[in-house]
Amino acid sequence: MSEHRSGYVALLGRPNVGKSTLLNRFLGEDCAIVSPRPQTTRANLLGILSRQTYQIIFVDTPGIHQPATALGRHMVRSSSEALKDADILLALVDARGVRAEDRRVLRLLRSRKDNPVWTAVLLNKADLTDRETVEKTVADCRRSLPDTDIFLISALTGENVEAVLNTVVEKLPSGPAYFPEDQLTDRNERFLVAEFIREQVLFHLREEIPHAVAVQVEEMKEREGRKTLIQATVYVERESQKSIIIGKHGDMLKQVGVTARGRIEKFLDRPIYLELWVKVKHNWRKDEAFLKRLGLDAQAG
Repeated sequence: MSEHRSGYVALLGRPNVGKSTLLNRFLGEDCAIVSPRPQTTRANLLGILSRQTYQIIFVDTPGIHQPATALGRHMVRSSSEALKDADILLALVDARGVRAEDRRVLRLLRSRKDNPVWTAVLLNKADLTDRETVEKTVADCRRSLPDTDIFLISALTGENVEAVLNTVVEKLPSGPAYFPEDQLTDRNERFLVAEFIREQVLFHLREEIPHAVAVQVEEMKEREGRKTLIQATVYVERESQKSIIIGKHGDMLKQVGVTARGRIEKFLDRPIYLELWVKVKHNWRKDEAFLKRLGLDAQAG
């Protein structure tokens, strides 16, 4: 019988580079929310992939950027914390070119190069560019990290993702399973339900409401012989944003509710009754006490 391998694998990168999409691809489940908006991920999320001979704990991190609010500081701190305990670091860079924020990620990878078991650069979105551009991006990464393995992938289509996964398994240290084999993530149902609702707000209102939305699940109650009741509040920072989310005659909020309900029912594997409210919480992204209520503590750690 072969030895069991296990370890933590941190997914790093600038906002909107495809970390959450890659996590979902690795897991074969939609565990992390995705949207076209940068900085969608706000907190570290563990995605647990268990097989007979190994267990990989992927850490999906917020995008590395220059923070301007308490929320932003929390996000950057969360990414930095993931570096400390990771056995393997995978840095995602857009295959279409290295930006200033990508260089910050590559510097982080270089600073930790001798500590993890293995580091690699994943050039994502390979399906969206040409060979000449990819070669320039590879050369740019090589200047920063001359000896680091580089993979060309597409998290969206799955191109070369299995090759990365196989190499990760080979590089994992020997160790026990840290989580039950049927556990998919470290987050509870309330957290994930709130994230699925926020995902649908971002999907339906891509331009109008960039980062001003937070969601808190007020109640989840299983009712005998009836659908599970979920009540949640969508918080925004201004009255004008509240009007946009509600929409004319409540139409936009209804659309968000319908698509969010489908997403949640698929995840929970049971029918639900979803009630949504919209409230204004001025400057909530700068309110550290409110961030703690959401499970986002900018001062912790």
